[in-house]
Amino acid sequence: MSQFVLGLIIFLGIHSIAIVANPLRNALAARLGEWPWKGVYALISLVGFVLLVQGWAQVRLEPTVLWTPPSWTRHLTMLLMVPVFPLLLAAYLPGRIKTAAKHPMLVATKLWALGHLLCNGSLHEVLLFGAFLAWAVADRISLKRRAPRATPQLPGTALNDVIVVVGGLALYGAFVVKGHAWLIGMPLIRG
Repeated sequence: MSQFVLGLIIFLGIHSIAIVANPLRNALAARLGEWPWKGVYALISLVGFVLLVQGWAQVRLEPTVLWTPPSWTRHLTMLLMVPVFPLLLAAYLPGRIKTAAKHPMLVATKLWALGHLLCNGSLHEVLLFGAFLAWAVADRISLKRRAPRATPQLPGTALNDVIVVVGGLALYGAFVVKGHAWLIGMPLIRG
């Protein structure tokens, strides 16, 4: 469990620098340069992610069950997950969907985490999904108080919205049919 928790702390910790210490983030980026800072950020994120994944693989072998969610929560989670993939694509393909969602990746993260909190009752699952949900809420609140950073973006078009919806729903379907079983080791469709 310690490797899992350490990975979670490192991964969400580096992603929280702008939330709790935006001036520090900006000072580091100015001192190192934007791209070297992003390289350090990516490296620390990767270390946290690897520890998190390896720790997850260990703790799921002997889970500490806190509660057993009712079976209907799986269906609610499947419903909450429908917009997640389109929102993830909308973060990179600007259009009306991105404009309406404001921060589509954070909305996707909140839906993903909430859905998975509803249908999972083991300690490691509650820690993972609860931490991601808390982080996404905190980040969204902090974004209201931070000055936006200039980031390169594609031009917003109606075609992007079509790609976001069609591509996102196709990704969702592929993930439901095979992807979740392949990546997570738990099939969503049992038959």
